[in-house]
Amino acid sequence: MAHVLVVEDDPIIRQTVEYALRRAGFDVSSSENGDQALEQFHAQKPDLILLDLMLPGRDGYSIAQEVRRTDKDVAIIMVTALDQERDKIRGLDAGADDYMTKPFSMEELLARVRANLRRVKQREVLQVDEIINTGDLIIEPSQVRVTVAGVPVKLRLKEFQLLVTLASNAGSLMTRQSLAEQVWGYEFLHTSRTIDVHIRRLRQALEELSAFSYVHTIHGMGYRFDAIPKTDIEVPST
Repeated sequence: MAHVLVVEDDPIIRQTVEYALRRAGFDVSSSENGDQALEQFHAQKPDLILLDLMLPGRDGYSIAQEVRRTDKDVAIIMVTALDQERDKIRGLDAGADDYMTKPFSMEELLARVRANLRRVKQREVLQVDEIINTGDLIIEPSQVRVTVAGVPVKLRLKEFQLLVTLASNAGSLMTRQSLAEQVWGYEFLHTSRTIDVHIRRLRQALEELSAFSYVHTIHGMGYRFDAIPKTDIEVPST
């Protein structure tokens, strides 16, 4: 049974979400403030954190950052009443895998929780056994290991899954929808910014050390993976 930690200071929302998750078969614990949430995270090691942004004490951004310092794999869904694009991007940059904007339906919440837990539990993308060696990049999916020019690169699990998916389809256009389905487990993402932010972080991690550019934007369509020397192209941005 997957364990979900609900971090929400509004008691009505918190109790409603807890009830819906328990009815759906999840083990649930909850917290109403940031400091208590971190204590529970370290003690309970949940599979997923449903994290409100605006909390007493520590806010959701700082909690996500603290969690990511010690755990790269736990799924984090941020829940916010803030609908500005910059707030959502800030949440993703802090370490969230996904976000939801209030108000939301319980059906959508459960679908998001299940999709993110599938990513954690199944790790289907990581079952690729073949080592991918291109440019100065070596990807070992079964070992969850990446090196660039002989230097180990640390990636979050979602970034690693995204890299393996792109590299396994080298030379082919990968639309945002296909990436959402294969990496996030969704048929549709409400905004492409979720993918774009992860692509930007992936590029930064790889190309800071590399003589190659790997992930190329096909404007209005998606992305293509190709190892192209930086001397031959202008490095694209997301």
